[in-house]
Amino acid sequence: MLKRWLGRRGGRNAVLAAILLLLLLPLTAEASGRVESVDAHVTAETGMPPLVKQRMETSVRVIAEQLLLGMPADASAEELQQKSEVIRQVFDKVLVGYTVRQVEVTPGSDACVTVRLMPWSDQIRNIEVKTNVEGMPPAVEALIRQDLADVNTVFSDALYGLPVAATDWTNGVLKHHLNDYLAVHLPEFRGDFEVETDGDKANVSLTVYPRLPVVRTTDLSMRSDTIPNFALLNHRELMQQQTDMLVGVPVAFVARHQHEFEQMFAKTLDAQQDFRALRMTTSVTITPHERMEVMSRSNSDRYRARLLGWVDMGRRESKYDGEMDSLRFRLHAGSMLTSRDEAFAQFDFMPQKVDWGWELGYGHRFGMGTVPQVRYDMRKNRFVLGALQTLAPRWQLRYEYRFADQLGEAGLLYKVHDFLSLEYVLDKTQGWLRLIGNF
Repeated sequence: MLKRWLGRRGGRNAVLAAILLLLLLPLTAEASGRVESVDAHVTAETGMPPLVKQRMETSVRVIAEQLLLGMPADASAEELQQKSEVIRQVFDKVLVGYTVRQVEVTPGSDACVTVRLMPWSDQIRNIEVKTNVEGMPPAVEALIRQDLADVNTVFSDALYGLPVAATDWTNGVLKHHLNDYLAVHLPEFRGDFEVETDGDKANVSLTVYPRLPVVRTTDLSMRSDTIPNFALLNHRELMQQQTDMLVGVPVAFVARHQHEFEQMFAKTLDAQQDFRALRMTTSVTITPHERMEVMSRSNSDRYRARLLGWVDMGRRESKYDGEMDSLRFRLHAGSMLTSRDEAFAQFDFMPQKVDWGWELGYGHRFGMGTVPQVRYDMRKNRFVLGALQTLAPRWQLRYEYRFADQLGEAGLLYKVHDFLSLEYVLDKTQGWLRLIGNF
């Protein structure tokens, strides 16, 4: 038909036909194509551990790619059989615990290699993992074991169903998988393991040890706004023991479990008998570093006890002072009737006069920082009116009026730190600086 058509159309059609044939020839040659990628599947009669299966399939794919990539996608059955035999021989030599029964190559641009294995006898059916934590105190070890709660899956994914003879072959897979697990669940520690087999049981000994940097020293501070700070000294040794247990622990681990450690230290302190009697509540703040800072603040929601001492500088004796009174110690002891109402007593000792004074009082807090007070001077039998106003965390304004000498006094206080404050005091005759110590 083509010959007849060419005969009718003449030379012009012959040229067109030739061009058409030239265009079709490359398409025909490329129709068969080449192998561009290889996919591998490994199976065993009784199944196999997922991690081992993944590792084997990677190995088979690497071997097959060396042999199959670039070859014609429509290779003959004889050529495919030769390639399959080479893959079988190479893979069989690197395997321990399995025998390669069959290798099948499915041709195509995306070739598929299927390997069927026969496991040797004595497969692992029981796995016991014992975890050892090196150099960590019990409280830290408990948190580590929480992070490692499902570490058994690392070993079961690689060992369960594996022939006993293939155990050593999987060490590389296990090490890599364990490192991946630790990077997610316990990144502050390294891990080593040993596997011993006993029949169908695998005994795994896992040891974890810390990475640097670790806590080298601890700097402990204990404070209270409701009881004298020196009363906390009775428990400083206990608190120091608690914080010292973090020496040698990775800094990053302390930071990740900071809240747990803060709660642990606070509960230990609040469990002491005198703290329970005073209804104390402790708040602990940890700053994780190689030189770790720990701040403990313990306060009572029921009682108030403060011991102050002050010295006045630049104050002149006036007609309102019976004797010079520039040095004084004051003990404030109160009980919170409600969260805002306090009934209290104040005891003063004036060493320059070698005299005592004491007052009974009541205060009520408005808002966040306004506290009016009324006190009764038991020595002079006169009332004292006062008020405190918090201006900022470190600034406070004070005023009091004493009916006994009809004198008002105002003061602006700046809190330098927990143990020292500076106050500028002013009355109707003079102004002076007061240095206040908080014991």
